[in-house]
Amino acid sequence: MCGIFGVYGHQEAAALTQLGLYSLQHRGQESAGIVAVDDDGRARVSRAMGLVSEGFEDAEMDVLQGPIAIGHTRYSTAGASAIENAQPILARVRRSHIALAHNGNLTNAVELRRDLEDDGAIFSSTMDSEAIVHRIARATGDSPEARVASALQGVEGAYCLLVVLDETVVVARDPHGWRPLVMGRLGESYVFASETCALDIVGATVEREILPGEIVAVDAQGVRSIQPLAAAPINRCVFEHVYFARPDSKVFGGSVDRSRRALGRKLAIEQPAPGAEVVFAVPDSSNSAALGFAEESGIPYELALIRNHYVGRTFIQPTQAGRDAKVKVKYNPVRELLEGKSVVMVDDSIVRGTTTRGLVSLVRAAGAREVHMRVSSAPIISSCYYGIDTPHRGELIAAQMSHAELVRHLGVDSLGYLSIDGMLSAMPSGPDGYCHACFSGRYPTPIPADPELLRAGSAA
Repeated sequence: MCGIFGVYGHQEAAALTQLGLYSLQHRGQESAGIVAVDDDGRARVSRAMGLVSEGFEDAEMDVLQGPIAIGHTRYSTAGASAIENAQPILARVRRSHIALAHNGNLTNAVELRRDLEDDGAIFSSTMDSEAIVHRIARATGDSPEARVASALQGVEGAYCLLVVLDETVVVARDPHGWRPLVMGRLGESYVFASETCALDIVGATVEREILPGEIVAVDAQGVRSIQPLAAAPINRCVFEHVYFARPDSKVFGGSVDRSRRALGRKLAIEQPAPGAEVVFAVPDSSNSAALGFAEESGIPYELALIRNHYVGRTFIQPTQAGRDAKVKVKYNPVRELLEGKSVVMVDDSIVRGTTTRGLVSLVRAAGAREVHMRVSSAPIISSCYYGIDTPHRGELIAAQMSHAELVRHLGVDSLGYLSIDGMLSAMPSGPDGYCHACFSGRYPTPIPADPELLRAGSAA
């Protein structure tokens, strides 16, 4: 679930990339990096642990000169949170360079790595992304895009890639289209990003989505597009619209804010809360859904939970201890809006239940008479292998407890989830072509033979 951003053909490419990464910070908070290529074809990299704001000193940015840059903000789905796993990767190969930024997760990463190691490859990280770099280094082809196409043959799972081969930027998206990737224009320059909100911050206009299975190359000869990868059923991640993407983005061709409002309206129809006096969101990712619930139900919407914006997303904290600590400092209830009232608390999802249980306690301590929990997605019951760190099934609270047990554990008066059909019907392009394996347990591809080894030895 990382964020990737790239620029071709602008002399301030690295500075633009840094700005783009600020807009993609919600997609990963563990590390950030930029690779830039100058006018003489020399590639330089800067990577650091932590947030984009913490990672790039002025002196480092001064060195990252040139018309080409790609950047990455990391959210690990597996492997250690360590500097050796920060991206973009930069490798020197036969007097040239390969730089790569990857969003997604390869389901056959263990097999790819084993085959490469058996053939003499040496790895410096535990990222599945590094296997792609090795495959590109060994690939043959009469063009950069042909080399990338050859390297991706046999690669399974989710990937959006930004690759720099010498002075060519190559962009690729897996045939299933799990993760979003868009192309924009800024004057004569080309800009690529995980979400459209990152194009907005640099003043670029959206040209189009990179198509599932498409590989685009841009260099001094212009823009070229090929679709060399075998066609596959489209399986866009529904969780992008439920939670991950920013509401001011368009993802998979549709407004995230509009789809979240539709989720909230359908939730109010499927799971009403008669007698409730106030609707409020668990900010910020649930704001639009709570507005939709209020619009449909007629119950007044209030800003009854205030979020401390200097605390990051609790779900994407790499450790449980980090999630627990941040819940305690991230929110504060507005007592005047809650005291003595029956309230509806709308959240987009419940993964482990840690945040939800803590929030319910806060709301009750603020004097709420009744707390009715409403969730604008279905129960998460299965792990994701395509780029979201929904953990072991044993850590997924909805997979371990009955509905009655969940109500007691969370401390709510009632609990209502949106159905899978209701969730899919709110998607901007209709209900078809979305992956919902984490909600349904129905995986669109074979799951990894050894999921534990995949989690321990790969990360994107």
